[in-house]
Parts: sequence; structure tokens; C-alpha cells
Amino acid sequence: MVRYTKEHKQETRQRIITTAGRRLKQDGIDGSGVATLMKDAGLTNGTFYAYFASKDDLVATAVADQMRAQHENIVAQAAPGRAGLEQIIRWYFSTQQRDSIEDGCPNAALLDEIGRSTDTTRQAYTDGALVLIDGFAARLAPHDPPSARLKALGLLGMMAGTLQLCRALTDRQLADQLLEQGIHNALALINAEQHN
Repeated sequence: MVRYTKEHKQETRQRIITTAGRRLKQDGIDGSGVATLMKDAGLTNGTFYAYFASKDDLVATAVADQMRAQHENIVAQAAPGRAGLEQIIRWYFSTQQRDSIEDGCPNAALLDEIGRSTDTTRQAYTDGALVLIDGFAARLAPHDPPSARLKALGLLGMMAGTLQLCRALTDRQLADQLLEQGIHNALALINAEQHN
């Protein structure tokens, strides 16, 4: 019997989490069974419980990981201040974001299902969302981020809802126009903050 190192087990666990995050965004939480999630990671169904207590455990972990990745890869990389917030908004309302569900925003892909998920998954989402909005708030009001936290949460909700609507439309031209309108609305929201 082969004994795997702790590092190997951790790498394998992370591979399951990463591939599960993509699959959940693509097919939804209810549309993704354990067998499919394990197959995506190149593992057998039987090894699942060596890594996770339940599917809910994996879902909560994958949601947390997706939110962390979005923060690290997008929000944390953006410039400080309003320029960074505008970068994030323009990236978010791109055709690539709209059309690449499995690689895109976990908010827009999973929000409706997360609302019906376990407390653990909802908590994992909440924790990740708060990190994102703190990144927004720090750019909205660098000297007093707590004052901008609610506005930042509203911005995240508006962005995710607009992207969800764009993805649902069959009229490509209308969906493209809605992306542009999303940029306009988000920039108006952050610029209104400047004048308060």
C-alpha cells in the first residue's frame, strides 16, 4: 500500500476544491453530484470521504475557495482608490465574465442556490463577500472604509444581479447593452459617493 505524504494529500484536496468550484458554477450545486465532482478531479468516488465529511462540506469549502480566489486574483490586484474600483467594475462587466461561467464570478453563478444552502455554506459565502466588500469600501472611502461598507455591499449586489440577468438573456445585443449599462450604473454609484 502506498503511503502518501501530507503535502500530496493537501494538493489532492485542493485539486478537488478547485475543480468542484468550477463545476458548481457551471452546473449549480444541485446539478453536481459527488461522482461528477470527483471525476473532474481525476479521482474515484470512493476516495471522497478521505477528504470531506459530506457533499455539503465540499460545497462550503469550494464556495469559500472561489470567493478567496476572486478577492486575491481581482480585487487585491486592482489599483488603490477609485481607479482600482473602476478596473474591477470594467473587468466584471466584460463579455468574458458573462460568457465564462465556470471561470467567472461565484456570486453571479451561485447566489440563488447559496441562499437555499446550508448555514455552513451561507457562512462561507458571507465571510468571502465581506472580504470582497471591504476591498471595495477601502477604495470608496480610503480614510473611513466602515462608512462605505453598506454602499460597497449594494455595489456587489447590483453587479452580481446585473451579470445574472445578462447571462439569462438570449438576446446577445441586449445582453451587451446591459453590460454597458451595468458599468454606467456602477460608476454612477461610486461617483455619487465622492460627492456626499
